[in-house]
Amino acid sequence: MREMKLSRAFTLIEPGPVVLVTTRDKGRSNIMTISWIMVQDFTPVFALVTGSWNYSFAALRKTKECVIAIPTVDMLDQVVGIGTCSGGDTDKFAKFGVTAVAGKAVGAPLIAECLANIECKVIDLIQRHDIVMLEGVVAHIDVGRKEKRMLHAVGDGTFVADGRKYDRKKMMATKLPTGL
Repeated sequence: MREMKLSRAFTLIEPGPVVLVTTRDKGRSNIMTISWIMVQDFTPVFALVTGSWNYSFAALRKTKECVIAIPTVDMLDQVVGIGTCSGGDTDKFAKFGVTAVAGKAVGAPLIAECLANIECKVIDLIQRHDIVMLEGVVAHIDVGRKEKRMLHAVGDGTFVADGRKYDRKKMMATKLPTGL
C-alpha cells in the first residue's frame, strides 16, 4: 500500500448510481444530476446531498417533493450535460431531449427515457450537511427497456457502468427482508 491524497479519498467510495432528480415549481420543471445518494436500510427512504448551489434546491425545499429518475449508461452525455448547466436559464428537458411524464403522487415529472422513476416526498432537511431525506411514495420501472446498466460517478469526471451481477441471495437469506 502507498499513501494517497486524502482529498481524493472520496473517489474510492463514491456512491451510486448517478440519478436525475426532477422538481416542479411555479409551473416550471427542472432536472439536476445527483451522484451523492444512498438508500436507508430496506425501506423506500433515500438521502441525497444538494444545497443552494443547485437551482432545483429552492423548488425541492418549497414543494417538498421530487422524482428520482434512474438513467442508464446510454444516457451518459445527457446526464453530464444536465449536471453542467443551470436550470435557472436552461430548459433541460428541451435541451437534452428528455420527456417529462406526469406522475401519480407528486407534481414533479418522471423522465420517460430513464430505467426507473421514484416519486418522493421530502421528510427531512439536515441543513448542516446539505442532506435531503426523501421517502418514496410511488415507484415505476420500464421492464421492456433493453439497456439496464446504471452509471456510477467516480468523482473525478469519470464514470463506471454496472457490470456482471453476482448472486449470493441464498448465503444472505437470513439478513434479507422476506420476499426480496
